[in-house]
Amino acid sequence: MARPDKAAAVAELTDEFRTSQGAVLTEYRGLTVKQLQDLRRALGENANYAVVKNTLTKIAAKEAGVDGFDDLLTGPTAIAFIKGDPVETAKSLRDFARTNSPLVIKGGILDGKSLTIDEIAKIADLESREVLLAKLAGALVASLQNAVFLFNAPLAQVARLAGALQADREQNEGAVAEAAATQAPELDSSEAETVAAETAGAETAAAETAEAESAADETPAESAPAAEPAEPEAAATPEDSPEA
Repeated sequence: MARPDKAAAVAELTDEFRTSQGAVLTEYRGLTVKQLQDLRRALGENANYAVVKNTLTKIAAKEAGVDGFDDLLTGPTAIAFIKGDPVETAKSLRDFARTNSPLVIKGGILDGKSLTIDEIAKIADLESREVLLAKLAGALVASLQNAVFLFNAPLAQVARLAGALQADREQNEGAVAEAAATQAPELDSSEAETVAAETAGAETAAAETAEAESAADETPAESAPAAEPAEPEAAATPEDSPEA
């Protein structure tokens, strides 16, 4: 490869490293052109899959500030530069490797950190961004519904309590009014009986007084004892006379 072509290839790889979230290194030895096309189709917009030269890739990774690739850059190498969901990229590579054994995942980087084969497999086992967003949306909707219920529940309870208090108050007021209406005649009757009793007592006392006065009028008054007749004064005797 001519020097200008090498420089262009290094610049292109450097730009891929800088503009990608990460990269997964694979060995593609044994894959046909058709299989490579199928793999690129499976990756879709989530990754750009490119066959690279190991020496040029080392230079580009160094210029892009990416470390940890030197030991992996052996044999025929192709790199999946992650442009979209890393989980979807890892899933696509894993699933394709299961049905196409020539594809071997060797390692990678994500957000500047090196990834082992096992770590890439774990990422592939994660749920995709779309699934997570759907679950998050469902959780948010459920949380909002719960919040609405929690906000409405106290209001409903207060309304029910207010209604119960109002009903109880009206019931109590009705009971008091009914009791007052029932006891009012009894109080009047009691007062009437008291007045009647007092009147009867007064009439009885008056009758007794009148009867006593009448009896006093009919009974003759006791006459004072007759004075004893005065003894006649003794006639003066000649002996009593001083002249005698």
